[in-house]
Amino acid sequence: MSIRKFLALTRAGIMESLHYRLGIAVTLFANLIYLVLVYFLWKAVYASSGVDVVNGMTFTDTMIYLILATALFNFLEMFVVWDMSRSIQSGKIILDLLKPMDFRTYTFWSYSGSHVVQFVLTFIPTFIVVMIVTGGAIPMGLNLLYFVVSTLLALIVNFGIEMLVATLCLYTESTWGINIVKETIVLLLSGASIPLAFFPEKVREVISYLPFRAVYDIPLSVLLGKAGSDSLEGLLKLWGLQLAWAVVLTVAGIIFWNISVKKITVNGG
Repeated sequence: MSIRKFLALTRAGIMESLHYRLGIAVTLFANLIYLVLVYFLWKAVYASSGVDVVNGMTFTDTMIYLILATALFNFLEMFVVWDMSRSIQSGKIILDLLKPMDFRTYTFWSYSGSHVVQFVLTFIPTFIVVMIVTGGAIPMGLNLLYFVVSTLLALIVNFGIEMLVATLCLYTESTWGINIVKETIVLLLSGASIPLAFFPEKVREVISYLPFRAVYDIPLSVLLGKAGSDSLEGLLKLWGLQLAWAVVLTVAGIIFWNISVKKITVNGG
């Protein structure tokens, strides 16, 4: 399939995202409030601990991690489940299935434009501010290139999780509760809400092999030079975990979708 078709979807997504500039501004403001709350929360945690380093992380390390995790969340976030549920309820999904492009492929690339906008307008400015405030605490070198590769793999893993849950809409039509549970699990077990270093050791060992870590913790670890990513062996191990889950979730998602789409009903029809 011509790459021009994919780029056309990306361009359309960029134009659509920029059209809703107020929504972007509101999101940035909401994130600012969230980060202020996170700052005081973790400030209290470190003050009550009586030490400067908790589980191998200083207060500055924790704040850098969580601030970048929030920016990365805005970049990687998709609303596949919500959109799928509305499409089924309205009957629009029939038109999407008739498009001359595989539905999963179309869905993935239709979100690519918003990813580009969010990366430019949220992640890059956040990264620059963190570098200025911390006096260059983030390493600047090949880790930036490695981070890009890891983030692309994280995007595929995240899409795989989204599509698996979204496919459930074909059975339930409404997945509000399921999606809330999914978002809570992903944010908690991926390290986006609480750095995985603060989890009990045995729990952390289990989480390290789950797909959720591949979405946020691994890209951030690669960027910050943590979790052994400063060595080639450690880096390949992290990428290998991401790639493995990307393949597993993609294959499982395709099989589940092909089976489920045959059972689709719209408005009782």
